[in-house]
Amino acid sequence: MTLKSPVLAAMGQSPSPQHPGQIRLGVTHSLPAVLGVIPMGVAFGVLVTQSGLEWWWATVFAAVVFAGSLEFLLIGLVTATAPLGQVAVTAFLVNFRHVFYALSFPLHQIHGPVAKTYSTFTLTDEAWALTTAPEAQSWSRRRILAIQATFQVGWVGSVTLGALGGALVPDSIVGLQFAVTAFFLVLAIDAFLVTRSVPIPLVAVISALVGHRLFGTQMLVPALIMFTGFLLVRYALGRRNAGQDG
Repeated sequence: MTLKSPVLAAMGQSPSPQHPGQIRLGVTHSLPAVLGVIPMGVAFGVLVTQSGLEWWWATVFAAVVFAGSLEFLLIGLVTATAPLGQVAVTAFLVNFRHVFYALSFPLHQIHGPVAKTYSTFTLTDEAWALTTAPEAQSWSRRRILAIQATFQVGWVGSVTLGALGGALVPDSIVGLQFAVTAFFLVLAIDAFLVTRSVPIPLVAVISALVGHRLFGTQMLVPALIMFTGFLLVRYALGRRNAGQDG
């Protein structure tokens, strides 16, 4: 087996699913994206301390919630002592997109209840984006879990670092709340460059504008309903067309 590894590398093929190098592949594949997550994690850690919470709350949020956009919203909800029902509805709406992630994420490659539970818990936007390529459907469990674990370690570490250094940031610094918005804009641009699908981002923008026009600051739920309806119709039409072609 050791004699074949250089040959496989020269041919551009990945090691076998059981090869220890699968973990290394997962880590190295995710590191560039992790470097992009670190600034947002540091910003979130700083935001926690600037909100009046103890620094260790940032680590708790990062490790237990592990959902960047939701964590930014939770800071405001927690400091405002929002009702538990409002927190639950907000969490559902913000993370509802993960239902669609599961349709293409190679979860079928994850075997074992513990591994599958962990993979489901750590299914983030970044992990999903790195596994959207068709070849990812055949990646090994080790490689997929290594990708997700690398993101979690990078996120928790950067958030903790930002929280510990938050006391050094002057109160006059503003704009940290926009970090998550800027990050998702970059993700959207990258996703478009990969899929080249014009209708999806266009419909998302239209749904947001129509929702804001009709419902003002309460536009989140109507906009999500409109966009979800479009995705469901698009998915149904795609399946019907595939059935007719078959």
